[in-house]
Amino acid sequence: MTFEGNNGDISIPPRRPMPHYHGDEVRALFVISALIIIFAKSTGVELPFSTLGAVASAAALVVAAGITNPKQGWIHWVNAFFSVVGTLLFGTTAVEHYSVGISAFEPSFIYVEALALLSLISLFFTTRTIRGFLLRPDHSNT
Repeated sequence: MTFEGNNGDISIPPRRPMPHYHGDEVRALFVISALIIIFAKSTGVELPFSTLGAVASAAALVVAAGITNPKQGWIHWVNAFFSVVGTLLFGTTAVEHYSVGISAFEPSFIYVEALALLSLISLFFTTRTIRGFLLRPDHSNT
């Protein structure tokens, strides 16, 4: 959306920051995670789900990223669910890989560990966003 300024030029109004909103960060982390899942699965990396599960989870992450916005609170609960599931799934898989002696430089370990860390970071940002929504005086409208 553009607006015409005082001297006739077209400008974009500055964004008004929303306290504790981190949906933009979560959106980026979800898209990066989806790309890593597809790339890792297509190169033969052992992930904790089937090929169909990998593609479906990548698609779900991208859809959630696309829907994420500062006006609707419900999507942040969905993002929190995806983040918790990703943290548990990839975190336990990474620990199990390392426990059985897989090298820290093995591609399977690197991709799963990266996905676990991305999920954990997205969980942090999503939790802060939910907290911000709950602290708003008008949170009943979300």
